[in-house]
Amino acid sequence: MTGHPDRAAWLQERRAAVEGQYDAEADGYDDDPYPGTSHAAFVGRLLETCRPGGTVLDAPCGTGAYFELVRASGRRVVGIDQSAGMLAQARAKEIATRLEQVGLQELKFDAAFDGAMTIDAMENVPPEDWPRVLANLHRAIVPGGHLYLTVEVVDDSEIDAAFAESTAKGLPAVRGEIIEGDTAGYHFYPRPEQVAVWLDSEGLDVVEEGHDQEDGWGYRHLLLHSRR
Repeated sequence: MTGHPDRAAWLQERRAAVEGQYDAEADGYDDDPYPGTSHAAFVGRLLETCRPGGTVLDAPCGTGAYFELVRASGRRVVGIDQSAGMLAQARAKEIATRLEQVGLQELKFDAAFDGAMTIDAMENVPPEDWPRVLANLHRAIVPGGHLYLTVEVVDDSEIDAAFAESTAKGLPAVRGEIIEGDTAGYHFYPRPEQVAVWLDSEGLDVVEEGHDQEDGWGYRHLLLHSRR
């Protein structure tokens, strides 16, 4: 693809590529999991903020990797994912109270959950959709509830190289977007200061933060509290 003036259409294509990649990989996805040094600990911190017997939203849930942690804590879990293949794997675990095929951009829940977690997913969300996704997740939790969010990070040199390559191809990409077949078709890595602006605008405060450096990339872990 050498030219693509319509960014909205291009992003829709990228989203479809992400969904298709996850569908294709779903059956064996749990066989080779991504490194996640602190993920489970932060899920535990989120669960501590939720009332016993309460319900947590896992959005997107993927194959349900954290369902057992939620159940073991005495809480219930509801999962959503735009990938039918991933939901099939999650359903096979027979843990979630409810599963729905819906994307983060289309979430319609209203104060339905004691807490929510969005793990290893925001990197597939373009900058235009970040405010809407945060608003959807925020609206889904009860007033004063908590949200656990991970933000994947890579070196600036990789981001700059990807932006130069996309520009040379005539793609309508912005800095921070990486388009490669082995990254499910689309990744976006926002600057930390931009994330801070989006969180503040949505009324979400960081109450605990962590960082893991994995093999070639890292994760920021953000436990957020609703000001609402």
